[in-house]
Amino acid sequence: MGNTEVLNKLKNQIIVSVQSSFGEPLYDESVMIAMIKSVMSGGAMALRLAGVRDIKNARANFPDVPIIGITKPKIIPENFEELVYITPSSADCEAVIQAGADVVAFDGTMRERPSGESLKELVDCVHSHGKLAMADISTFLEAENAANLGCDLISTTLSGYTKESIEENRVAGKNPEEPDYELLNRIVKNVNSHVILEGRVWEPNQAAKAFELGAFSVVIGSAITRPHEITKRFIKKGLKSL
Repeated sequence: MGNTEVLNKLKNQIIVSVQSSFGEPLYDESVMIAMIKSVMSGGAMALRLAGVRDIKNARANFPDVPIIGITKPKIIPENFEELVYITPSSADCEAVIQAGADVVAFDGTMRERPSGESLKELVDCVHSHGKLAMADISTFLEAENAANLGCDLISTTLSGYTKESIEENRVAGKNPEEPDYELLNRIVKNVNSHVILEGRVWEPNQAAKAFELGAFSVVIGSAITRPHEITKRFIKKGLKSL
């Protein structure tokens, strides 16, 4: 697919993030394939996937579906809020492209990367392969910077998941359990890019609100594909009412 076709297919659509961490029950390859097929049968128009294995399997089963590809550690470190770990290098970008991703998403913050590369180098790497570059950001300044560097899409993925945004969101009085609508709205109004809402989308009405605010697409992950996280929410909220 060409980039214009990919963007047309992503516009005003729900993207489902189908991911599982090493050691979790759903991490098994056959289970992940089944999960991907399941969300596609439910009407998902695009996928966000982590790792070469799952990207290759999704591409083999769904050759015409847009895939946003990332890499991440098998086990997320406990101090994840301090680290760049989502597609941190050009080598990671190339790996997901070779696996079949149409869009490469990477940490779009201004923090130092373990490879020593700059964010611009990652953007240029993705574009050199003719693919779309997507920045996962956590603050408005990061969104502005990513757009200035030529990122094709900007996502609120990391809001509330980086040291900088955790403090910024606390001072602003944002609800840490809700999508960052304020950040979405500000980027939509002030940054020239396709803006995606991702993070803490648990209800259909939350996705609808994001589109009302001008989101290009909405990514939903845990609320659909991580049963243990869904269970935790029901138990936590249910027991609070007793």
